[in-house]
Amino acid sequence: MQKSIPCTMMRGGTSKGAYFLKSDLPENEAERDQVLLSVMGSPDDRQIDGLGGANPLTSKVAIISKSDEPDVDIDYLFAQVVVDQPVVGYGQNCGNILAGVGQFAIEKGLIEAGSPTTDVTVLMVNSGDKAVVTVPTPDGEVSYSGDAKIDGVPGTAAPVPLNFLDTAGSLCGALLPTGNVVDEVDGVALTCIDNGMPVVVMRAENFGVEGTETVEQLEANEDLKKRLESIRLLVGPMMNLGDVTDKTVPKMTLVSAPGSGGVISTRSFIPHRCHSTIGVFAAVTVATACLIPGTPAAEIAGDLSSAGTQLLIEHPSGAMAVDIEVEQNDGEIELKRSGFLRTARKLYEGQVFISD
Repeated sequence: MQKSIPCTMMRGGTSKGAYFLKSDLPENEAERDQVLLSVMGSPDDRQIDGLGGANPLTSKVAIISKSDEPDVDIDYLFAQVVVDQPVVGYGQNCGNILAGVGQFAIEKGLIEAGSPTTDVTVLMVNSGDKAVVTVPTPDGEVSYSGDAKIDGVPGTAAPVPLNFLDTAGSLCGALLPTGNVVDEVDGVALTCIDNGMPVVVMRAENFGVEGTETVEQLEANEDLKKRLESIRLLVGPMMNLGDVTDKTVPKMTLVSAPGSGGVISTRSFIPHRCHSTIGVFAAVTVATACLIPGTPAAEIAGDLSSAGTQLLIEHPSGAMAVDIEVEQNDGEIELKRSGFLRTARKLYEGQVFISD
């Protein structure tokens, strides 16, 4: 006997996920996790018995409801369904999947659309932070068509600007959770930083790689992955994340000199697979590190005083432009603003079937 649940599949940024109304899922968290594992077909390297695409970027879930918070339209809970383990993680935000939340909410009647655009204030339940998603709604209807292009996604679509409100220290409690700009762990100088995503920033050269390798080359480097995981387990408690053995954070990001006009090149692990691009919040966090003197990222990026507020963060599939401004006063780091442009597309909607 199978049960069916209403589901919408959407591409958000460079990720793809299943979007659900919270009211359509079990209230009990353990039961809900079992449903999500069944939906995605985890645990299985191929996810052959579910909707997942055998990659962390295509094994994501958005759980959405109308918010009871003042000045907030929508509550958005993100779930990362691990491909090859029976694990559903809630320890992080996802800015790519966020790019489709406003459209989903409007089309499901949770909020009313304006014209030509609709600003949707979203509470990211995972961290308690807020974001404003600007959805193109000409004539009061969601539009997915447009001329905006982002690296890592073929073709063009309607632009979806995302602007974040007070994301510094979202999961770790502070922008620099160890209290240091640089820490040394296992002989590696690194920066632990959280501006919407806990990230460990390290020079690629410290791991015997250039930082320009393909995803496939880095995926095949077992020694590299083992060392990254060893350091990740050590820094987890340092970042106020506790034991991160079964968590999807922090993200481990190798940085190197840019090669295509950006300010820095990245190779990001999420945390055990190399990202084919870079996560939205990870890009924002790396961009922040580029503006803090003394970090490995800032040492590589160099003087950015004339770069303006748009920083181009390179990744394996191209680059992501981050709109960011950081100020330092008497040694205190203040994040003035951060945001970027994404696109989204509805792929299908209907009923997803799960085993009873």
